[in-house]
Amino acid sequence: MKNKNKKMPVGITFLTHSAIIAAAYVALTLLFAFCASGTIQVRVSEALCVLPYFTPAAIPGLAIGCLIANIVTGSVLWDVVFGSLATLIGAVFSYLLRKHKWLVPIPPIVANVLIIPQVLKYVYGASEAVPFLMMTVGIGEVVSVGILGMLLLFALEKNASKIFKNK
Repeated sequence: MKNKNKKMPVGITFLTHSAIIAAAYVALTLLFAFCASGTIQVRVSEALCVLPYFTPAAIPGLAIGCLIANIVTGSVLWDVVFGSLATLIGAVFSYLLRKHKWLVPIPPIVANVLIIPQVLKYVYGASEAVPFLMMTVGIGEVVSVGILGMLLLFALEKNASKIFKNK
């Protein structure tokens, strides 16, 4: 018989949470790919960027999930690298702001608004369109992280101690 009171080592729990978050990010990106193109792109998987509020395991999970999602969706190299970096930066700062629930979605929104238009400028030579791209990326991020992400945060908050605990 297994001892039910035996806790899993913290490292395994951390890796498991990170892997689940990465897999969820990739799955959501692929499942909702239809709304991640066009002038205003809403990447539904970005809603997961509020998860650092609950666990630091979300930081590598989101970054790796974004990296894999960008690769499997055929993004150009610069988008793979800097898009994943934007998600990593957003996740780190969301974690640092976790004591201020309402500020948690701000870092991923700001990181993407500042980084992604620059990538698009470089890749597609759209230098005159940077302010427009900042606006459209910002709208998409506000919808995905600011609205969907906060809905997710509130939905998980009640059971967070059961979902993210170390057992």
